[in-house]
Amino acid sequence: MKRFQQKAIIMIAVVVGSVIGAFKGQEAKQKWMFRILSKQDERVSRAVRKSEARKGKVLLDDIEMASYHKS
Repeated sequence: MKRFQQKAIIMIAVVVGSVIGAFKGQEAKQKWMFRILSKQDERVSRAVRKSEARKGKVLLDDIEMASYHKS
């Protein structure tokens, strides 16, 4: 269900973004799409962190994650 919801949000963002692009131009479309999709990514990451906290895992911030996980 969550996967369908995420795909639906992306599809709606693309459709609305196309309408915005038709009226206000491609730059406005790109700004709007970035804002909507980054909000969605932030919600997903908060949900993951919340579920990890419930499981008792240690939560690390972005800097700690970058220094801990060297790739």
